Parts: sequence; C-alpha cells; structure tokens
Amino acid sequence: MPELPEVEITARRLTRALGGQLVESTLAPGMVTMRTFAPPLEALAGVELERVGRIGKLLVVQVGDLALLIHLMSAGRLQLFEKRASLRDKRSRLLLRFPGERELRLREFGTQQRAWAKLLPVGEVEADEAVATLGPEAWPAPPLERFAELIDQPRHLHPLLRDQRVIAGIGRSWVDEILWETQLSPFRQGSDLDEDEVARLRSACEQVLDGAIEHYERVVGDSLPDKAPMPLKVHRRHGQPCPRCGATLEAVFFKDHVTTYCPAEQTSGRVLKDRRLSRLLR
Repeated sequence: MPELPEVEITARRLTRALGGQLVESTLAPGMVTMRTFAPPLEALAGVELERVGRIGKLLVVQVGDLALLIHLMSAGRLQLFEKRASLRDKRSRLLLRFPGERELRLREFGTQQRAWAKLLPVGEVEADEAVATLGPEAWPAPPLERFAELIDQPRHLHPLLRDQRVIAGIGRSWVDEILWETQLSPFRQGSDLDEDEVARLRSACEQVLDGAIEHYERVVGDSLPDKAPMPLKVHRRHGQPCPRCGATLEAVFFKDHVTTYCPAEQTSGRVLKDRRLSRLLR
C-alpha cells in the first residue's frame, strides 16, 4: 500500500507536471470508484487543475473550487501518461484528460476494485469522514507532548502506529523501519514507553519518513513508476543480516502482513512466535 512518502512524492510530481493545466474531459471506467455523484465528474471539464495535495495517505486533486479526494488503498496508483488509455484497459479506474493526449490515470492492480474517489467542494474536504477521522500527520511529526499523548495507549506499537485515527500516514512498510530505527519491539505497548523512548520514537518517525521523501526526490523523475523504489532496510528482509548489528532479521507473519524485526536489538534476543505455525496447530 502506498504510504505517506509514496503519496507525498506523487503529489509533488503531479503538481509540477499538471499545475495550471486545463482538464479537457473526464471518465470513470471503474464501476465503483466514484463514491459521490453530485457534483458530477464532468464538472471538472474546462477547469484548471491547481495542485495535487496530500492528507495522510489520501491524495487531493484540486481543480478550481472542487477537489478529488482519492484513496489508493493497497494497489492503486495515480500516474500521468503521455498517451490516453484504451477503454479496454481493465486497470483504469478514473481518467482526467488534458490537451495533447495527456492523461491523469487512477489505475489499480489486481482483481479487486478497492481504490475510491470523491468529488467534493474544496471547503468540504476537511469535514469528509475519511479526513475528519484522521489523527495528526506523521510527517512532520507532532510536537513531543502531543505525540506522547497519542502513543500513551495499552496497544502494541506496530498496530498503534498504523492506526490512521492515531497518527496519519504510516503503514506496514515504514512502521517496521521506524521501530527498527528506534530499537523498540513491535509488541511493546505504547503506554509502557518511558520519556526517552517516546522521544526516540517521535524522532525516528520524522527522520525515517523525511529520509524516504528525500530519497524519492533524488530518484523519482517526472514519470511515476508502478512500484516505488522504496529505500527499506529491514521490512520483508527477514533472513538477511541486520544492517546495524549483523544479527539475522526475523519476522512474524499475519494473515495480511508481515512484521520484520531484529531480535538482537528489538526483542532482547527473543525470536517471536510465527503466527502461521500457530494457525496450523489450532
């Protein structure tokens, strides 16, 4: 799933490429992509695209007084193409067409149609449920006192940091990187952290996400790739040596994600139970 750094670089590149351009026409091949019907998508035709912004993991395409609020979900991508898609392209969900055959295309890989968009007046975006329920932005990180309040919960750090209602923008990939950087177990509870650990965690959130965005600024050109060149050090690198201490990275596998960690630095040498084996033994 695209997370804060990937969505941020998408917004920056699309603003640079399309800011000030007039939308020529629109189309929504995805049967369930649009979650709003008034105003109609056709209202964007003939209006200038001002910018593409980001709120948490959401993209906000501002066209005049209207905004397309887009959630890419796990397999969506918003990309600019120099030639228009065939109407038989099964990956296309939403199309904004510009003069000269250019096309801003919401695509989704896989068979499920989960990515969605809403067309709203700009002034109503903040009040939309998808936005109003978000916690503070993970980058830049909230002030330390506010961050400490958010983390002070009897919940494991891994799901706590991924909860968009607590802090917005972190997902399954970057939470592993943040916890590894902080040398904290993914299964420590937020309410058990002392002041120094909370400060280290906040600093790691800012540094890791900022480093990822800087990396993308260097390596991502005007054409956004299908798969971002993520500068990951530990996520999904189980079985490989820890980049810091050399111990073998381990992982806990769940139904829909994997948690990667360094046992030497994060769990006092303990290798945590593999949930796949636990399910087989039930």
